[in-house]
Amino acid sequence: MGWAGLRIVLVEPAGPLNVGSIARVMKNFQLHHLVLVNPQCDPLSAEAMKMAVHAKEILESAVLVKTLPEALQGCVRAIATTGRLRSWEVPLENPRTALPWLLEEPEELSALIFGREDRGLSNEELNYAQRFVRIPTSESYSSLNLATAVAICCYELSQSAEVSTTQRLPATEHAPIEVVETYYQQLESLLLRIGYLYPHTAASRMEKFRHLYNRAHLQSGEVAMLRGMLRQVEWALTSQSDQENL
Repeated sequence: MGWAGLRIVLVEPAGPLNVGSIARVMKNFQLHHLVLVNPQCDPLSAEAMKMAVHAKEILESAVLVKTLPEALQGCVRAIATTGRLRSWEVPLENPRTALPWLLEEPEELSALIFGREDRGLSNEELNYAQRFVRIPTSESYSSLNLATAVAICCYELSQSAEVSTTQRLPATEHAPIEVVETYYQQLESLLLRIGYLYPHTAASRMEKFRHLYNRAHLQSGEVAMLRGMLRQVEWALTSQSDQENL
């Protein structure tokens, strides 16, 4: 699917003018899949439609969901945009070098995630992405308008899409994000149970595990193997506990 399967995901957009402008720039670069997570404005309002100009059909076909995991359903690759420097060990990449990764496998669904106009994406929301981009701007005024940020990224994506893919390696079946997320939840539960994680530090520790596995680009069969291993450990713990209670 590649380019055709790429979703532009907006988390809680508040400005109808921004949403309309984003629909227009998406059509400029032949992108058609817009997903709105809990929008704080009406994407079909007169303001949004006016800014969309000849891209009204993108607003009309936009998918509205309540949560980011719903927006990423079926996606294998996801990049999140952020304007903030974070304390993570994971680097913030330049759009020009990072975004082509979303298009590497033509059969995979992918997503490019943008946060709220006023405060971007939360740490929890950023956890659903495998890579992170920051558009380099002047240090004296670094804040970018949401629609402008989307336009820059769409342009960079369009440029990378024109690069020849004749040397593409054979495709591998990378695990969808929701499948890997289920593994993360199972892993966190087990690590809390055995005392490796503590409730007050679990979130920060699990971020490190997410980054580790994201670098590995897990395949579906590998996730199934890891989940099977966790189930066996859970069974062993339960069996041992039952024997001790006899």
